[in-house]
Amino acid sequence: METKQTLLVAPLDWGLGHATRCIPLIRQFILENHEVILAGQGASLVLLQQEFPNLHTINLKGYKVKYSSTGFIFLKVLVQMPLWGISIITEHLKLRYWVKKLGVTAVISDNRYGLWHPKTLNVLITHQLFIKLPNNLKWLEPTLHRFTRTLIHRFHECWVPDFADYEQSLAGDLSHGQKLPNNVKYIGPLSRFYRYEPPTNGNAPTTYPSVLVLISGPEPFRTLFQQQMIQRFSQSAQKVLLVCGQPIEVSNTFHFPPTFSEYLKLVSHLSTPELYFYLKNVSTIITLCGYSTLMDLYALQRTAELIATPGQTEQEYLARWWGKRKNTAATQTDNQ
Repeated sequence: METKQTLLVAPLDWGLGHATRCIPLIRQFILENHEVILAGQGASLVLLQQEFPNLHTINLKGYKVKYSSTGFIFLKVLVQMPLWGISIITEHLKLRYWVKKLGVTAVISDNRYGLWHPKTLNVLITHQLFIKLPNNLKWLEPTLHRFTRTLIHRFHECWVPDFADYEQSLAGDLSHGQKLPNNVKYIGPLSRFYRYEPPTNGNAPTTYPSVLVLISGPEPFRTLFQQQMIQRFSQSAQKVLLVCGQPIEVSNTFHFPPTFSEYLKLVSHLSTPELYFYLKNVSTIITLCGYSTLMDLYALQRTAELIATPGQTEQEYLARWWGKRKNTAATQTDNQ
C-alpha cells in the first residue's frame, strides 16, 4: 500500500490463531506509517491490545460458533449457518458506519466475510479456499466451494498465508485447487515469529520444562483438550508447562491453579517474547494443529506432536498433510 491508509484490521474470534497471524501484518502497516484500527472481541482482541497497546480498538462481535463436544461437529456447525449469515450482514452494516465515522479507507478481514465496503480497499485473509467436509458429505464440496468463491470475490484481494508452490505448501489442498478465485494472492506463511528479534532486557527464562503444551481453539474443545493434557501428565515425572490460551484480562474470570504437582504447571497466557523463548528451547511441544500454530512452528523450524480434534476436518487433514511432509510428528487423539 503506497499511500497512507486508515486500516481496519479485524480477525475472526475462533481461538487466538486468526489474531496472532495478523500481528506481523499490523507491524508492517505501522512501519509503513498507516493508521491502524483493531476490531474484534474476547480473547483475540485482548491479545492484540496487549501486543499493540497504543492502537485504537473497537468492539466487533464474532459469529458465536458453538461446537459439539461429540464427533458430530459439522452437523452442529451446519445448523448455526443461518445465524452466521445474520452476523455477516450485521458486521457489514457496522463497517458502513465505521467508514463514515472513522474514515476507514482499507479493510483487512481475517475470515470475516461481511467486512467489505464499496468505497474501501477490501482484503480477505484465509487459507481455506477449499473447505473439507466429512466423508459422508464429500458430494457437497463442489457446491460449498462455489459458494465460498462467491463470497471471496466480494473482496479486491484474497491473501492466502501459504506458499503458491503446492509442494512447499503448509495447507495443502485447503489452499490449492484447480479453480482458484481470480483475486487470490499467495503472501507466504504469516507468523509473529518470522524474523522476530526478542527483547534483550535479560528477561528470558533461565530454566525450561521438558514439555510445552499449547492449549488453544474455541470452546468446548479448548477446555476438553486442557483437561485431557492435565490427565495425561498428572502423574508424569517430566516437567510440563500448559499454556491455556487465555490472555490475562480474559483469564481473570477463570481459576488457573499455578501448579497441579511439583512437575505440572499451568499458566493462562504467555507474551510473545516468553512464548518465543519456550518454543525455541523446550524439548517437546504438543499442540492442536491449528493452522496459525503450524505457521509458527514452521517459522521457528520446530517439530511438534500435533493432535487433531476428531471430527474437525481441517485439523484432521492438516495432521495428515504435515505427517506426509515429515516436518512434525503428527498424531491424532480423541478429545472427548
